[in-house]
Amino acid sequence: MRNYGPIDDFTVFELYPDIQLTHDNIEHYRALAERKLVINRCGACGTWIYPHRPMCPECWSWNVKPEEISGFGKVFMFTLLYHERDPGSATREPLPVAAVELVEQKGLRYLSRIVNCRPEDIRHDMLVRLTWIEIGNLEWPAFEPIPGLGSDARG
Repeated sequence: MRNYGPIDDFTVFELYPDIQLTHDNIEHYRALAERKLVINRCGACGTWIYPHRPMCPECWSWNVKPEEISGFGKVFMFTLLYHERDPGSATREPLPVAAVELVEQKGLRYLSRIVNCRPEDIRHDMLVRLTWIEIGNLEWPAFEPIPGLGSDARG
């Protein structure tokens, strides 16, 4: 894990120059720099809110704050990308990307890479856990299979 020191707003903008940072997502990127995955959550009704928004879509409360997730979920859907977004990067084909439904809430999905798994072994409802991968000079969230478990993430 890299130590960036205090992660103030200036540092977040410096670390993620190609990301459109807003009031609604800056805490997400500040947490990523600390190897934490946070998602906004309503303080009034407890609803998890992703993509990040300033108001709860369930109860319309403005009491929304980032909260760290457990890092466990299951593959809701996935695809294999054969071209990376950065034309300057080395092509590693195929690149498995999934919408992972997090255990915190039904329908709460986070898009990320699937790693430490052959593409042909990825399955719908496969249990996964949060891990981190280095891309460039930053670490990014990814998910890997949880070995030895069935396909039901909620028990």
